[in-house]
Formats: sequence, structure tokens, C-alpha cells
Amino acid sequence: MHRRLRYILILLLSLSIIILWWPVNNSDCNSEAILAAKTTKFQVHATQVIVQPWRGRHHVYGIFMIPDKYKKAPFFVLTVKGAGSYCSKQFGQIKNYNDIFAEPGTYLVRNFIRTRTSLRLILQGLYFQINDKKNWTLTFPELETSQHNS
Repeated sequence: MHRRLRYILILLLSLSIIILWWPVNNSDCNSEAILAAKTTKFQVHATQVIVQPWRGRHHVYGIFMIPDKYKKAPFFVLTVKGAGSYCSKQFGQIKNYNDIFAEPGTYLVRNFIRTRTSLRLILQGLYFQINDKKNWTLTFPELETSQHNS
């Protein structure tokens, strides 16, 4: 009985390791290709930036005001000067956050960078760089005409 239990535990542990470390293949979103493309892109800087990594996870982020026509965009690229560029899928469109209210025809997006990345940048003396909202940019690939009208 103990031998069977041991094999089941090893199997479960192996499966969980495979699932957690399996690379996520998001072939639709390649940040380098989107940023390097010569096609028209929509870019917006952060409206507000919060950099408080000492408070734990999810306390280093930018809030962006996005026109409603980009609600249907499948993804965007977050670029933070010094921290790099990251592809993200859209989730949750909010109208107000941290006393910032979306203007008519817009919605707010809150996007994070990893706490460990921000701590590394702060230790390198780049706190003011990552705390500057001009250094946070969201880039959307230009939508096709059919996506505007849906």
C-alpha cells in the first residue's frame, strides 16, 4: 500500500512540475516583432505609476487610459524603460482606480511588472526611472477595420 502511495505522489509531483514549468506558447504575441514592425501602432503612456515593491506582489504597476476602440485588441505590449517589454492579453476594463476616472470613450488598464524586477532596478539606482510615467508605454497593434466595427 505504501509503495503504491509513493508512486502516486511521485507521479503527481512530476505532473505539477511539468505543468508549472511548461513554456507558455503565445504565438500570437511576439513583443519584439510588434515593436519592430513598420505598421501603424497605437501607443499610450501611463496616467499614473505606483512603485512600492516593499508592500509585496502587485504593487509595481502603471495605469493607462485606453480608447474604447481597443477593447477588442487581443493583446498589447507593455514597455518599461530599463525593465524590458512584455506581451499581455487584455483582461478587465475598469472605469476608475486610485482616484483616476476614465474619460468618456476610454477605459483603464492596470499592468504590472514583476516585484523582483523592480527591486533589481531600484538596487541599480533606477527608482526614479521606473517611477516616471513617461517611461511606461502600452503599444497596441493597429486594429483591422472589421475589429473597429464589431
